[in-house]
Amino acid sequence: MKRLPQIALLPDGKRLHLQDGPIDLIIEAKGSERDVRAAYQAAARRFTGLLDELCDELVELRKAADPARSALNGVIARRMYAAIAPFAAEQFITPMAAVAGSVAEEILGAMLNVARLDRAYVNNGGDIALHLTGGEQFTIGLMDRPDRHGVMQSIRIGADDPARGIATSGRHGRSFSLGIADAVTVLAQTAAQADAAATIIANAVDLPGHPAIVRLPANELQPDSDLGARLVTRDVGKLRDEEIDQALRAGVSRAQQLLAAGLIEGAALRLLGETAVVGSTGIRAGTLPAFHGSAAEEAAHVGSEARRVA
Repeated sequence: MKRLPQIALLPDGKRLHLQDGPIDLIIEAKGSERDVRAAYQAAARRFTGLLDELCDELVELRKAADPARSALNGVIARRMYAAIAPFAAEQFITPMAAVAGSVAEEILGAMLNVARLDRAYVNNGGDIALHLTGGEQFTIGLMDRPDRHGVMQSIRIGADDPARGIATSGRHGRSFSLGIADAVTVLAQTAAQADAAATIIANAVDLPGHPAIVRLPANELQPDSDLGARLVTRDVGKLRDEEIDQALRAGVSRAQQLLAAGLIEGAALRLLGETAVVGSTGIRAGTLPAFHGSAAEEAAHVGSEARRVA
């Protein structure tokens, strides 16, 4: 029997919940009643069968990306590849690094194709695609780390801001991480770009070979992991302050490279209670002077909006 996705309005009557296997979306749209209804219907139609589309190319999606070419055919699969392609020439990465953001983008696009909306978001477990017009704003609740409740700080994205995608990665997230960051939250022009960049920056927050860091092969924890036998972080023991700074500096350096290349709009990095921000994210929570290359870099609390929105 063919599996059917779960599609329902949440109890508040405003948000739509779509779930199929590992894909779990929370959607909210603002506009006329007619447009919101049409947008939700379009989201449900596009969502039906979407997981099957990805599964049809799953073998290829789990392969290390070739920077010169792609054998992927699906719309979402090609979006995933485009998001990770800028990194493929210099390091290992698979299209799966951008799957959540790419799915969120696809559903938002389906909604906007049939309806005029003032504001909308598609939240795929904390990787979020946004639509804003006029004076509309979107508030992001930032948490200390993705596996804990409690909003530590918040930022706002306005319609005039270039960011339309938000993603969080780190060792406490849904996917494995090669680095030791508790959380790295990225703002980018698209959700797919934010998803890929969050993975790259979170991997860069690291202390290779440190004895206090426990790592295991990814395929021992999940046999079909796209990371294969690469070592992923399972625990981080006590680190000295200077070691935390060293790991954060490595992540900040990578984030600054992506910012300069136009691949992100900003990033917030958190490790063991210490924080750093690169780019004009509008977060304020103290300063880390040693990280300052410009006035746009400040310290901040980090996390994702997944639990708050859901």
